[in-house]
Amino acid sequence: MDSTELMFKELTEAFGPSGFEGNVAVIMERYLQDFCDISYDRLGSMIAKKIGKESAPRIMLAGHMDEVGFMVKQIMRGGYLKFLPLGGWWPHTVLNQRVMIKTRKGYIMGVVGSKPPHTLAPAERSKLLPLSSMYIDVGGTEEYKVEEELGVRPGDPIVPYGPFEIMGNKKIYSAKAWDNRIGCSMVIDTLKGLKEDEHPNTVYGVGTIQEEVGLRGAATSAWAVNPDVAIALDVNITSDEPGYEPEETAERFGKGPSILVLDSALVPNRKLLELAIDTAEELKIPYHLSSMTGGGYDTGRIH
Repeated sequence: MDSTELMFKELTEAFGPSGFEGNVAVIMERYLQDFCDISYDRLGSMIAKKIGKESAPRIMLAGHMDEVGFMVKQIMRGGYLKFLPLGGWWPHTVLNQRVMIKTRKGYIMGVVGSKPPHTLAPAERSKLLPLSSMYIDVGGTEEYKVEEELGVRPGDPIVPYGPFEIMGNKKIYSAKAWDNRIGCSMVIDTLKGLKEDEHPNTVYGVGTIQEEVGLRGAATSAWAVNPDVAIALDVNITSDEPGYEPEETAERFGKGPSILVLDSALVPNRKLLELAIDTAEELKIPYHLSSMTGGGYDTGRIH
């Protein structure tokens, strides 16, 4: 692995669901502390300040550190765990996932299960199984008390188990939490790129928390930074896999970044949008203009 891939591995494998982003913040701070001033807002977002020749404009680059995950709701008879979502989940993607649970005694492995399908009535099999009908098996039994042996209790955070892998096509990677550790890596890389530059502004690279549950860290960190310009570095959805018609959207895998013209939380500043487009065209950077009406990004709350 090269240095970028090692950074991807560190960031994506870090345990950090909404409200539990501390491990990710430690990694970001380690990459940035030698050439940035590091601080935190009172909710926990990490702020790396890179001072330039001028104090303003104050430019905020935000990548959220949290990933979608779960939380232990209750411990059932036999040691099975009922759980709650942290962030948005489509139940189809949850069943049979291996998961990691952080308890007061350390990390433990579990697997999401449900009532076996061949015991369900035909009408039940055709329905989308709700999260409330699933459980996590951590190896408990009537005799093996997971509360005592493993330290499990309600409120413990959970994430999918998804180690970083380089796929057969060496340009493609597989991991959990790309949303939005790739944004965190962009914050790190951008500030590293400015390390020796005498840039005419002050740049703040922010790892925000709790984006997946309401853009909460974006609000507190924006008050702390008080930016003149803010850009959220986040993920988008491609439409060149099976199930889409070519004319539906412009996003194509490997064809450059998306510049968002609208989401459910923000109509962007038009001058900043045009600056991004003009810069991409001047530098011959491929891009596509994108919209997302079913979700919003940190900039909505910063704005």
